[in-house]
Amino acid sequence: MNTVTLPSGYDISTDAARLDLDAIHRFLSEDSYWARGAPRAVIERAVANSLCFGLYHGMAQAGLARVVTDKATFVLVSDVFVLEGHRGLGLSKCLMQSVMAHPDLQGMRRHLLMTADAHGLYSQFGFQPLAWPERFMEILRPDIYQAG
Repeated sequence: MNTVTLPSGYDISTDAARLDLDAIHRFLSEDSYWARGAPRAVIERAVANSLCFGLYHGMAQAGLARVVTDKATFVLVSDVFVLEGHRGLGLSKCLMQSVMAHPDLQGMRRHLLMTADAHGLYSQFGFQPLAWPERFMEILRPDIYQAG
């Protein structure tokens, strides 16, 4: 599924059969700040129950954007990453363009995401700080993957 113009040799697909779970787990559990230490079984379950946008260079996994949605009212963008050897080409923007253009994600009331460092990327797609942060509540277990 290409909804954007990608650099030569790259494509984006929502075909779950193409996802390289080894590469995805390795990045999320070792290199990300948000899922460090996540067990493979957790990543597998998250991927299986999400709409995933795989970024590929040839046949190799180069990045990912994972979306949790009810396909009616709510979208949570999660696990957006581009592997180090592929950065600096605008590929994270291409991933987000694909997410925002996907037919199953149109007409939603709320799109959410969390980021510590990519506000500039996401603001290009209309994301902004919560309008009513006092309405949001959470149960946060930041060390859950280290506890087991």
